[in-house]
Amino acid sequence: METSHLPITAHKLNGQNYLQWSQSILMFIRGKEKDDYITGASAAPETTASTYKKWIAENNMVMSWLVNSMTADIGENFLSFDTAKEIWDTAKETFSDKENTSEIIQIEGILHDLRQGNLTVTEYFNTLTRLWRQLDTFEVHNWNCVTDGFLYKKIVEGKRVFKFLLGLNKNLDEIRGRIMGVKPLPSLREAFSEVRREESRKNLMMGSHQQLNMAESSALKTQFAPFDNRQKIKGGRPWCDHCRKPGHSRETCWKIHGKPVDWKPRQPLEKEGRGNHMATDEQSPQPEASPFNKEQMEMLQKLLSPLLSVQSQTGSSSNQVIGSGTLAHKGNFLSAFTAGKKRKKPWIVDSGASDHMTGDATIFDIYSSCPNNLTVRIADGSLSKVAGTGSVVLSRDLTLNSVLLVPNLDCNLLSISKLTKEKRCITNFSSTHCEFQDLDSGKTIGNAEECSGLYILKERHDPQEQPQMIVGEFLAQEGIVHLSSCVDTPQQNEIAERKNRHLLEVARSLMFSMNVPKLFWGQAVLTAAYLINRMPSRVLKFQTPCQTLLKSFPTTRLISTVPPKIFGCSVFVHINQQHRSKLDPRSLKCIFLGYSSNQKGGRIQLRNINFGILSHSVSNPSPLKITFLQSHLINLSPLLTCGIRSTSKRKRRKEHFLNKPMRQNRVLIQANFQRKGVRSCTQHPIGNFISYDKLSPTFRAFTSSITEIQVPQNIQEAFKYPKWKAAVDEEVRALEKNGTWEITDLPRGKKPVGCKWIFTVKYKADGNVDRYKARLVAKGFTQSYGIDYQETFAPVAKLNTVRVLLSLAANLDWSLHQLDVKNAFLNGDLEEEVYMDIPAGLETTTNFNKVYRLRKSLYGLKQSPRAWFERFTKVVKGYRFVQCQSDHTLFVKHFPEGKLTIIIVYVDDIILTGDHEEKIDLLKKLLTKEFEIKDLGNLKYFLGMEIARSKKGIAVSQRKYVLDLLNETGMLGCKPTETPMDTTVKLEESDGSVPVDKGRYQRLVGKLIYLSHTRPDIGFFVSVVSQFMNNPTENHMTVVIRILRYLKMTPGNGLFFQRTTKKEIEIFSNADWAGSLTDRRSTSGYCSFVWGNLVTWRSKKQSMVARSSAEAEFRAMTQGICEGIWLNRLLEELRVPLKHPMVLYCDNQAAISIAKNPVHHDRTKHVEIDRHFIKEKIEEGVFKVSYTPTNCQTTDILTKALARVNFEDLTEKLGMINIYNAA
Repeated sequence: METSHLPITAHKLNGQNYLQWSQSILMFIRGKEKDDYITGASAAPETTASTYKKWIAENNMVMSWLVNSMTADIGENFLSFDTAKEIWDTAKETFSDKENTSEIIQIEGILHDLRQGNLTVTEYFNTLTRLWRQLDTFEVHNWNCVTDGFLYKKIVEGKRVFKFLLGLNKNLDEIRGRIMGVKPLPSLREAFSEVRREESRKNLMMGSHQQLNMAESSALKTQFAPFDNRQKIKGGRPWCDHCRKPGHSRETCWKIHGKPVDWKPRQPLEKEGRGNHMATDEQSPQPEASPFNKEQMEMLQKLLSPLLSVQSQTGSSSNQVIGSGTLAHKGNFLSAFTAGKKRKKPWIVDSGASDHMTGDATIFDIYSSCPNNLTVRIADGSLSKVAGTGSVVLSRDLTLNSVLLVPNLDCNLLSISKLTKEKRCITNFSSTHCEFQDLDSGKTIGNAEECSGLYILKERHDPQEQPQMIVGEFLAQEGIVHLSSCVDTPQQNEIAERKNRHLLEVARSLMFSMNVPKLFWGQAVLTAAYLINRMPSRVLKFQTPCQTLLKSFPTTRLISTVPPKIFGCSVFVHINQQHRSKLDPRSLKCIFLGYSSNQKGGRIQLRNINFGILSHSVSNPSPLKITFLQSHLINLSPLLTCGIRSTSKRKRRKEHFLNKPMRQNRVLIQANFQRKGVRSCTQHPIGNFISYDKLSPTFRAFTSSITEIQVPQNIQEAFKYPKWKAAVDEEVRALEKNGTWEITDLPRGKKPVGCKWIFTVKYKADGNVDRYKARLVAKGFTQSYGIDYQETFAPVAKLNTVRVLLSLAANLDWSLHQLDVKNAFLNGDLEEEVYMDIPAGLETTTNFNKVYRLRKSLYGLKQSPRAWFERFTKVVKGYRFVQCQSDHTLFVKHFPEGKLTIIIVYVDDIILTGDHEEKIDLLKKLLTKEFEIKDLGNLKYFLGMEIARSKKGIAVSQRKYVLDLLNETGMLGCKPTETPMDTTVKLEESDGSVPVDKGRYQRLVGKLIYLSHTRPDIGFFVSVVSQFMNNPTENHMTVVIRILRYLKMTPGNGLFFQRTTKKEIEIFSNADWAGSLTDRRSTSGYCSFVWGNLVTWRSKKQSMVARSSAEAEFRAMTQGICEGIWLNRLLEELRVPLKHPMVLYCDNQAAISIAKNPVHHDRTKHVEIDRHFIKEKIEEGVFKVSYTPTNCQTTDILTKALARVNFEDLTEKLGMINIYNAA
C-alpha cells in the first residue's frame, strides 16, 4: 500500500481553483503511478479475479487522495462514488472553467496593464510566464496540421517577446533596442536571459561606484567661535534618491530597510555651554549609523583593552574610560593608523577632522594646558573639555603639532587636512595601505596597513637598529655568530657586491637604450631582477634561477618565460567604457616601466596625465625610444600609485594640480592585460561555463578527485613524485614475479621492439584514489608480420554496445559494476620470439647492451590481446556464459527465472550488468579466483567517460577529457562560440591557404574523434576536418580551433539515458546532396534510438557521387537499415523485448517512394542492390519507412552546419544535457 507523509497538494479544491487543483493532484497521482485509475485505463476486473482485491484497494486509495484534496463541504458530495474516475470526471464537469470567458478577460487585462515598475526583471518575467501559462490552459486549439500548430506557437512566442520588452523600465532601453534589432527575433527565454544579464551588470556598476560624501566622512569636526554664538556647520547634506528627502542616503533609508531595532524618538537638544572651541555636527532628520562595523569594534576594543585607564601626568587628563562607540558619531573613516614614540593607543586618521586629537597625555613631547572654555563634542553627543595642546613625535620624519588632549577620547585622531597643510605632503590610498609623501623631497614620511577597514601605522625603527632588533635576535636563538664587514670594504662581501654590480649593469643598459631618466632607476632595477630570474644561466646548467630555486616552478609562458615587453617602450592603456564618454579617446599613450610583483599587470607611467598606475590592459607596444619631457617627471597623483618616487622640486602650480580632483577620464582602473602573443583568459574564464553546484556531494567529490591529480608524461617526471615511483616499482615487481622476461644478448639478425611507460589513476566509486597505476607498454608498431607475430585480435568492446547497455540499464533499472584486471596481458603465454629494449629507468651497469627476451604477453604487442582474451573467453564460457555474435566481447548468461547477467570487456576493463544481483556478486568472486581482479564498485569512470546516475537516468560525458584538451592546446581562456562551424564555411582540399603542422593537426583531430563517442553534436564537423589529414591548411585548422571554442562553451555536454515508455528501435536518416566542394560527394547521416535513447550515430561521406538528392537519401537509408539490423540482432541475443517493425524516418518523399514501389526505371537502376535490400526488409516486416518533415529531421545535425537556434534544438532532440551547466 502506498503511503505518503507529505501533503497531497497545497491547492485544495474550493470551487474557484479547479485549474491549479487539477494540475497539482494529477502530478501527485502520476508520481505514484496510479493515474490509470482516473483516466479509466485500469478497468475493474471480475470479482472472481485474483487481482480484484488489489484493484479495489488501490482504487479506494486514489479516491481518498482526491477527496482529501478538497475542502470539507465539497468533499462530502463525492463520498458515495464508486471509482476514482467518476470523482475525477464529475469534478471536471462541475468546476472546470475552460470555457470561462470572464477568467480569460481578467488575465488578458492583467497582462495588458502589467509593467516592470519596482519589480526585478526575474520577478517581472515570472509573473508574465505564470499568466501566460494560465492563458494557454484556457485556450485549447485542435490543429489538423502539425506545421500550422508550430507556426502559431512561433507567432505567439514573438508577440510575447514584444510584450516582455515593452514592459521593461526605461533604464533597460539599450538592451531592449539591441534585442529587437536581432533578426530573427530571439526566443522568449533568450531575451529574458540577455535582459537579466544586463540588469545584473547595471546593478554591479551602480553598486561599485557610489560616491563618498566627503562632508559626512568626518569623525569629529571642530570650529572656533564665540561660546554664545551656537553656530552650526552647514555643509553639503546627503540626499536619498528613494524617498527624495535630505539628511540620509539610500543605504540607511527607513522606507527601504525599516527603523533600527533600538530606535527611540529624538529628545529636544539641550542648550550647550559657552566657549571658544566647540565641535558641531549638522543635525539630520534621523540618527546616523555608527561608522564602525562589528569587526572593527572588536578590533578596536582588543587594541584598547590594555589601556582601560589613562594615567594623567599633567592633571588635565581624565581617568574615565569611554567605550569604543564614542570614537565617532558620523561619517566614513577613510583611513586609520597607529603611531607614536611612546604611544599606547592607535591613531585613527579622519579625512574631515580639523585638528589632531588624543586622549593619552603620556605621548606628548611638548605640552601646555588650555583655557577651560574649549570643548569638543564626541560620538554620544556629550561635550568634553580640551585639557591642553602640544606636539607628538610619531617618527623621525613625522611630528604632529597643535595636538588637542581630550581626556574622554578613547583613541587618537589625526586630521589629514591639517597634516597636509603643515607638512606639505600628499596622502596616497590603496585597498591595502596608505602613505604620506613629502612634496618637496618625494620621501615617504609615514605609511599604514589596512586591518578590518582601519589603517594601522607600521612601526618605524631606525635602520641602524634593524639588525639588532630582528636579525640579531634570530641569529642568537639559532646559535649563529653574526660578523659584519668593515667600513668602506665592500670587497669583503664579494658575492653580494658582484650581484649588485650585475643588477646595476643591466639596469643601466635598460635605461640608456630607451633614454629613461634617472628618476625611474628603482623600476629599472626591479625589471633587471625580474628578467635575470627568468633567463637561463650557464652556471646553473642553462636553467633559470626560478627553476633552480623552486622545485615545482610553473611552466606557463606567462610566468616562466621573458615577456615580450621592452622597458621604457611606448604602450597604450585601454580606458574602460564607464570612465570615458563617446567622444573621449579609447586609450592613453603611456610608458612601460616593468612588471608588478603581486598582480598580473605592468607598471605604466602616463605621459601627459602625470601619474603612475598598474594596468593589465596594455596593447600595441612600440620598441621606439621615448623622449621624456619635464612633465613626465611630475610626482604621482594621490589617486593611484605604482611605487615611483620623484626627487625633483615641485612648483606651486604643480602642487595645486595634484590637490585638485582628477577628471573622470583621467582615472584608469585595473583591467585585463593582454600581452602580445598571449591570449587573455580573464575575460572568458572557464568557470563561467562549468559548475558543480547541481551535483550531489558524492559525485562532486568524485569529479574533483579526477580533475585535481596530474598524470606524468614520462618516466623522468614520474620519478620526482614518490607515489608514481612506487607505482613503477610495483609494476616491475609484478612483471618479474610473473616471469615476463629474461635478460640476454640480442641475437644477430634480430631487432628489439621499444617500450614506454604509461601512467593512469584508478578511482573508487566514491571518488577516492584507488591506486596510482604505471604500465610498461611495448611499441608493437615496430613488429613485423610473420617474424615476431602471426595473429592479432583486440578485445575492444564496441562503444555502440556499451551505449545500448546503458539505455537498457536506465529503462530496466539494472545495476552497473566495473572491474579492473591487474596485469591482464601477463596471463597469456608468448609463443613467438620477441626481444625488447631495457625500459627507461631500469638501466644498470649489469644490463648494459642487454635486451629482454619476452616470455609472457606484454601490453602493446600485437599478439598480446589475443592471448589474454583467449584465456578469459575460456574461463567465462566455463561459467556457462554465451559469447554474442553481434559483439564478440559481449557475454550473456540467461537464467530459468527470466533474469540475466551480462559481461562486456574492453581490454582489461570489464563492465558487469543485469537484473540478477546475487549472480553478479558470485561472478565477481569466481573471476577473482582466476585473475587478479580489482572491484571498482559502481560504474563512474570508464575510458575517459564520466557516468553520473540518478533516479531520472544516466548521464555520460567527457568533461575532464575536454578540459584537458583545452588546457593542452592553450584554449582554456579563449572566447567561446555557440556553434562548431559557421554555416557559410565550405572546406576544400586545395584552398590556397598556408599549410600548417601536419602532426599537430592529426593529433587534434584524433582527440576530437574519440570525443565524438559521447558528443554527437560535433560528429559531422569532426568528420569534415578528418577528410584533410594529409594536407591540412590554415583554413582547416581554423575550423578545428572553432570546434575547440565550441567545446569551451559546452565542456560538460553529454548523453542522457532516461526511462521511457518506448520499447522500439527508431532510426533517422538524412543526406546532404553534393555537399563536398572537392568531389561533390554527398554526406550520409543516421542516428538510432533504442527504447527512446540515442545509442548510435554516424556522419560519413558517401563512397560515390550521387546524381540526385533521392539517390543520396536512398544510400543513407541503406546505412540506417544496416545499423538497425545489427541493433535488432544484439537485442535478440540479450532476449530484450522489442516492438516490430522498426521505424526508419526520412524527409525525402522520392526516396520513400523508391523504397515502397517495386517499379524499375532509369532513376533506380544504378542503386539496384540497395533498392532490393530495402524492399526485402520492408516486405519481411522488419522495417517500416515513414516520412518526417524537414524541420523535424533529427539527423540534420549530422549532415550540415546549422544556425544556432536549429543547432540547439536538434542537440536537445538527441537527448544531450549538461549537468555541469553554469547558468
